[in-house]
Amino acid sequence: MVTHRSRRVRKEQKGFNLMVAFILVLCAMMSFTEVVSATSAESTEITESTELNWVEGSGQEVGLGSIATLKLQTGLVFLDKDNTLAHELSYGGVPSYKEIGSVYPMDENETWAVFFDYDEVGHIDDAEKNDIDADALLKSYKEGTEAANKETTEDNHLFVDGWDVPPTYDDNLHNLKWSLLAHDINNQPLINYNVRILTREGYISAILVTDPEHMDEDRKSFENLVLSNFSVNTGEGYTDFDESTDKLAEMGLTGLIVGGAGVVVAKKVGLIAMLVVLLKKFGIIIVVAIGGLFRYLFKKRKNKETMLTPDRDIDAPIDSDNRL
Repeated sequence: MVTHRSRRVRKEQKGFNLMVAFILVLCAMMSFTEVVSATSAESTEITESTELNWVEGSGQEVGLGSIATLKLQTGLVFLDKDNTLAHELSYGGVPSYKEIGSVYPMDENETWAVFFDYDEVGHIDDAEKNDIDADALLKSYKEGTEAANKETTEDNHLFVDGWDVPPTYDDNLHNLKWSLLAHDINNQPLINYNVRILTREGYISAILVTDPEHMDEDRKSFENLVLSNFSVNTGEGYTDFDESTDKLAEMGLTGLIVGGAGVVVAKKVGLIAMLVVLLKKFGIIIVVAIGGLFRYLFKKRKNKETMLTPDRDIDAPIDSDNRL
């Protein structure tokens, strides 16, 4: 059993290096002009035709797809699955199409957001929970980005510095957390914060998007206001797994950290003019803060807040045929 797991870890880490290099090359091939021009027309069209249904928090429960529930606190606003997708497209983001919701602070001086995705890859065995090799994973991240730097222009070079928060698994909550530190060619700090919540047949990604300067403060808000009020629905929890009927994932916890079964370009790539982002799934970099970006985005949101009305049906279950 140990031998099989070790082989799988080595295989995932080796494959990760190649995959990161490949994706970075693809990112480098997209010029600034191409990204902006490709998204501007679509963004304008969606912005003009879409009125987002911002749900203002009052302590009510809102549904994250049919997989989880969030008790939405006062001072926060929520977008459900469809509205999150529309919002991302409106500012030129590239959705994963696995979104199940997003949360934002109403205070325009706070500059964070939380995106929730659900990936039904099968039940992830947590047998590796005591064997996660943070040093080996960090080495893998560094080797992957070093290889990618050789294939990109100098202004796209990235450098992994180390763990902000090493991969940590909570056996009681069945979630995995980690945060990676990096910098770009101009020594601009880069940081991410990833939480993966294991479920009966997959995992929920909770991604905190903020800037390095406010990471510590915003992480507290994320954990105290959002995660502490989050729950997986009855029958969908990790311990509800039925090996006689449910699918088992091909990856373990290490595979989840290094990217899992697929690669999705980060939600913020459409904001490349103001925001540098790489791979959300790989968890390398979520965001680089460049002056005024978030205030620009949240000012747009603020203009809609006079239209806010709590959606009492937001937590109604969706049809199982439409489940992510």
